[in-house]
Amino acid sequence: MTIFLVSLSSLLNGASGLINAYGLPAIFLLMVLESASLPIPSEVVIPLTGLLAAKGLFSPYLALAVLLAAGIIGMTIDYYLAYFVEKDIVYRHLRAFRIKKEHLDTFDRWFERNGRFAVFIGRMLPEVRGLVSLPAGFTKMPKRDFYLYSIAGTIIWDVALLSFGYYALNANNVYVAMVAVAIFATVIYVLYKLTVKKQH
Repeated sequence: MTIFLVSLSSLLNGASGLINAYGLPAIFLLMVLESASLPIPSEVVIPLTGLLAAKGLFSPYLALAVLLAAGIIGMTIDYYLAYFVEKDIVYRHLRAFRIKKEHLDTFDRWFERNGRFAVFIGRMLPEVRGLVSLPAGFTKMPKRDFYLYSIAGTIIWDVALLSFGYYALNANNVYVAMVAVAIFATVIYVLYKLTVKKQH
């Protein structure tokens, strides 16, 4: 748990510097990469976006639109990549980003058992969000179902994390903010553990 919190802190600092320097374009780029299954932590980027929106750097509604647009582009990249390219080729290149083959294989099996529900709920689970488009593409899931369930799950995740950053991280009382961060980190950690356990 301590390692997780330290990692979260370092990621927060790195993302903060990039977003402070380039604003919404940086947020857009990071979230496109995250939705295209690269290891970018949305649970860091989106709350930080909410915090900056609360400070008046940009409208929270514009931020939400940027997050959603980036998510759609990223998921489209992965869906069509998997749709037209063989699984072994795609997964072999993903391992270059330290994504383990056994995690991909167990996730595939989980997807086969749960179908559309996997796409919807997968958009709200750490570690799974960026991968869920791949088995959907490999199985040639109907595009209407893919986008409907993906966008629904993405909106819930984006609004929840954006609201957290907007209200909790912007609290005037530093102790309130620290407690909120601790609770948030714990919830994300538990979700991650449950997700990994469920896949196995």
